[in-house]
Amino acid sequence: MRIGVLTGGGDCPGLNAVIRAVVRKGIGTYGHEFVGFRDGWRGPLEGNVMDLNIKAVRGILPRGGTILGSSRTNPFKIDRGVERIKENLAERGVDALVAIGGEDTLGVATKLTELGVNVVGVPKTIDNDLNATDYTFGFDTAVNIAMEAIDRLHTTAESHHRTLVVEVMGRHAGWIALHAGLAGGANVILLPEQKFDLDQVANYVEKRYQTNYSPIIVTAEGAMPLDGQMVLANGELDAFGHVRLGGIGQWLAEQLEAKTGKEARAVVLGHIQRGGAPTAFDRVLATRLGLAAIDAVHAGDYGKMVAIQGTEIVRVPFIAATGELKTVPPERYGEAEVFFG
Repeated sequence: MRIGVLTGGGDCPGLNAVIRAVVRKGIGTYGHEFVGFRDGWRGPLEGNVMDLNIKAVRGILPRGGTILGSSRTNPFKIDRGVERIKENLAERGVDALVAIGGEDTLGVATKLTELGVNVVGVPKTIDNDLNATDYTFGFDTAVNIAMEAIDRLHTTAESHHRTLVVEVMGRHAGWIALHAGLAGGANVILLPEQKFDLDQVANYVEKRYQTNYSPIIVTAEGAMPLDGQMVLANGELDAFGHVRLGGIGQWLAEQLEAKTGKEARAVVLGHIQRGGAPTAFDRVLATRLGLAAIDAVHAGDYGKMVAIQGTEIVRVPFIAATGELKTVPPERYGEAEVFFG
């Protein structure tokens, strides 16, 4: 078989580990050939390819980002997008695709499968919000990066008797904020799943100062105050209809400074969370998912995403992963609330 591989959406630590595993087992065990499509769905759409062989994947295990490049291209928003993909796959003799991506990338894969394209998916998102899998690779790395930043911010907050608001990624799911906040000893954690009371947050800040320590507040970018709206970087939409978030940290710092009279600063971690080398956990998870993905392709089990459930790697239908986001349940947030204030 001749198999195409692509990576779509935001870059993520562990993408190269998946590519490496797919190619190494696909060639070494099954004797398949591979072609890498560049820049997400733009690759098969425009026929932009690169050689993908054993030599191409040597040394990429610890590298962040993706050697294939990525984009947020949506072929269903482009004139004759699906037809062009089918034509380019046929022209290059590609029998199947391994699509590595999150909600949007796998959403496209779902539709293409229904239209007769052979696709197997691998879940990728630092947000950990894809259903039917316990974890997505990249999440552990993002949490560790955020935790290290929070650890460092504790000392500067205390030196200056200052409130620090740390804004982390998380559009509709607060898994990064929850895990990084708990691991970093944050005094308040704010998630998209539960609107927050600004006065209550200010009370937590005051309570923290009474102990002669300075507060650290961790907020997901999609967190919202009661009766409020998401804070947006601008009103622009991407190819999948998502607005660009950002700004809740600065807004919250200004509000808390006005309410408490204590100096407050915002720290936005942004793309730092998704860059650099993956953790050992993410390297192993990404490798196992890549090995399972090529097994699924070899077996002709298309329209499936490989996932980790417990300690086992399984195959699930695309719709099980993309039909509904996996968000933080109230009981998990309740665990964190014990440490607020």
